[in-house]
Amino acid sequence: MTSQRDEHRKGPVTLRGSQRPTTTTDQRLLEKGGAADWVHSDPWRVLRIQSEFVEGFGALAELGPAFSIFGSARVREDHPDYECAREIARGIVEMGYAVITGGGPGIMEAGNRGAKEAGGVSVGLGIELPHEQGMNQYVDLGVDFRYFFARKTMFVKYSSGFIVMPGGFGTFDELFEALCLMQTHKIDMFPVILVGTAYWKGLIDWLSTAVADGRMISPTDVDLMRVVDTPEEALAVLREFTGR
Repeated sequence: MTSQRDEHRKGPVTLRGSQRPTTTTDQRLLEKGGAADWVHSDPWRVLRIQSEFVEGFGALAELGPAFSIFGSARVREDHPDYECAREIARGIVEMGYAVITGGGPGIMEAGNRGAKEAGGVSVGLGIELPHEQGMNQYVDLGVDFRYFFARKTMFVKYSSGFIVMPGGFGTFDELFEALCLMQTHKIDMFPVILVGTAYWKGLIDWLSTAVADGRMISPTDVDLMRVVDTPEEALAVLREFTGR
C-alpha cells in the first residue's frame, strides 16, 4: 500500500515513484535560471498562479464565517496541545463558525477533528512540500496549493481571526503575516490569540522590550495579540470580538 509520504501532491496532480519531483513549485518559481530563462517560463507560471487563486476563491466563496487554527505539525494525539486545539475547534463550531487549518497532522489535525466531531465545517488548506504530509482524515473541504503566498491569501481572506497554538517557523510565518497586515491597515483588525503563556512569553517579552524600545514597532502593536492558556479563555476572547 502506498503511504501519504510516498506520494507528492502537485496541485490537483498526485505523483508517485519515479514521477516524484526533487523540488517544489515554489522552489522553481524563486530560483534563478539562465540569462533569458524567465522569458520562456515565468510568464506561463502566472497562469498557474492565477488558477490557484481562482480555485481557492471558488472553493471557499460560500464557506461563511470561519476561524483559523495554526500550530505544529509535529504534535501527537497524546500531547496536551492537541486536545486543547480540538476543544477550541469544537467551541468555534458551537459559536456558528467553520474551522480552517493547514490540513496536515498535529495541531492542524486536532483542529479539523474538533470541528468535524462538533458537526461543523472542517476546512484544510494544504501545501506542496518536499516531504509530503497529506490532508488529514478530518478535513471535509480541502484545497491543495502549490504556492505559499496563494495559500496565505486564503487564510487571511476567509478567516475572522487566528488562534495560534505553539508551533515552528510555519506557525510564526502565519502569525506575523496577520500582524503585519493589521499594523499596516491592509486588513481590518481581527483577534489573534496565542495559546500557551509559557511558550509565547519569550516572544512577547522580546517584542515589548528590544523591538518596541528600539522603536522598530509601536508599543501598542504588541496589543494586537492576546495570550491565553485554556480553550475557555480562547473562546471567551473570540466571543468578545464577535459578540456571540
